[in-house]
Amino acid sequence: MERSDVHLPGTEDAAVGQLGPTGRVLPAFPEPQPLTGTGPARVIAMCNQKGGVGKTTTTINLGAALAEYGRKVLLVDFDPQGALSVGLGINANALDVTVYNLLVERGHDVRDVIRSTRVPRLDLIPANIDLSAAEVQLVGEVAREQVLSRILRPVMDDYDVVLIDCQPSLGLLTVNALTAAHGVIIPLETEYFAMRGVALLVETIEKVTDRLNPRLTIDGILPTMYDGRTLHSREVVESVVRHFGDRVFHTVISRTVKFPDATLAAEPITTYASAHQGAGAYRQLARELIARGGSP
Repeated sequence: MERSDVHLPGTEDAAVGQLGPTGRVLPAFPEPQPLTGTGPARVIAMCNQKGGVGKTTTTINLGAALAEYGRKVLLVDFDPQGALSVGLGINANALDVTVYNLLVERGHDVRDVIRSTRVPRLDLIPANIDLSAAEVQLVGEVAREQVLSRILRPVMDDYDVVLIDCQPSLGLLTVNALTAAHGVIIPLETEYFAMRGVALLVETIEKVTDRLNPRLTIDGILPTMYDGRTLHSREVVESVVRHFGDRVFHTVISRTVKFPDATLAAEPITTYASAHQGAGAYRQLARELIARGGSP
């Protein structure tokens, strides 16, 4: 067994009412009540300008966990690398129309671009490398920051939650995602260098809130790639909680090789290894998000 695949101490190991890995008493996050109808959707941007912090992994697995709890979920691949599409088994390079075409061309119906996945109640708007050209092409557009909002508007009543997987930058595409969103989740690798950009990201979010989207809120900061055996991971989480307080989720996502294994299998960990602690962590994150009011 690889060292990184041993069962790690994390939120899913802590009992309710005891101290969790964030150093705070772990509340109870009850099973969410079923919804009586669908929509209007709450839009959440998964955002961090640093790459490799778990944005795509979190988008896939949080979306799948919310779908398990009966929520109708739309994922938006908003990264030219197209990792979200690949991670759900969709070859976006073979598609004639993706989110890029919705952004820069008129006459497309967003419903024709949406693809179903193997997970019930979980759909996807795919992306590929073409999206890298959109930032330049949108510069001259009127209301260029609001193009994604316009694209999503016709399907807002078809879904309960929309999760946008942002590219690792603070450019125009990310600003579009933040302008379309009601909330932001910031995945943060539990490593000191990863913390350095969070203040800049929060500043960008505040600017978007002030100038473009007054409804935008930070739903939470999510510690990822946590290894409770190392002092370094524990100190980083302690520091994040000290700086951001209740903005930090109680749920912590531990490091495990099961996540890349599930990606290779092109499915969420909730179906690839349903009983694994990583799947349990994302189910808890879904319950916590719903309990916080970040999801219907």
